[in-house]
Amino acid sequence: MSTILKVDDINVYYGSIHAIKGISFEVNEGEIVTLIGANGAGKSTTLKTVSGMMHSRTGSIEFLGEDITHTPSHNLVYKGLAHVPEGRRIFQQMTVLENLEMGAYLHKKPTREELKDIFTRFPRLQERRDQVAGTLSGGEQQMLAMGRALISHPKLLMLDEPSMGLAPILVGQIFAIIRELHQSGTTILLVEQNAKMALAVSDRAYVLETGTISMEGPAAELAADDRVRKAYLGA
Repeated sequence: MSTILKVDDINVYYGSIHAIKGISFEVNEGEIVTLIGANGAGKSTTLKTVSGMMHSRTGSIEFLGEDITHTPSHNLVYKGLAHVPEGRRIFQQMTVLENLEMGAYLHKKPTREELKDIFTRFPRLQERRDQVAGTLSGGEQQMLAMGRALISHPKLLMLDEPSMGLAPILVGQIFAIIRELHQSGTTILLVEQNAKMALAVSDRAYVLETGTISMEGPAAELAADDRVRKAYLGA
């Protein structure tokens, strides 16, 4: 199993605040790896650093064997890294179809087959393909953000809090889609506050606490660990 992403000893600051403190982790091909932790633990900052929106003062980040530590964000898309940020960040004034076309800009326009694949995964998007994206429900906007990322054929899909703000039934739908993507071979790095759902779909996990990795291992083992259960699973 080849390593898709290798993060080694990164330290990230917001001004004088030391947000990420020397963390290291990796994601292997075909895995779902999740980062769990409380608000402010550094999960989203970690994804932003991997995708080039923030920068580490130390260490290195390798993607597909290439050092991308100082690679600008827009170049990482060409290399096969897709980031669905917290809050979805869809183009509110564009239609669903136009948003998907923006995701496919690397090859100018999505093919009929690519759109068919996205609409098969997200039937609700096909029903609303001509609807202005800003009028979609929260769950539909999350599906659109994921579809827009997938249409670029990423080697690694990074999802930041995909269930945030969604009703429980929609959370279940989003995680069912994540399971399907995993089964189809998509490699995923997941940041999620819903630790129970995240651990249930993941192969491995890392626990972040105040910018450091405090625990790591197979997701099933962490889900059964008393410390994780008390801190994150409400047990």
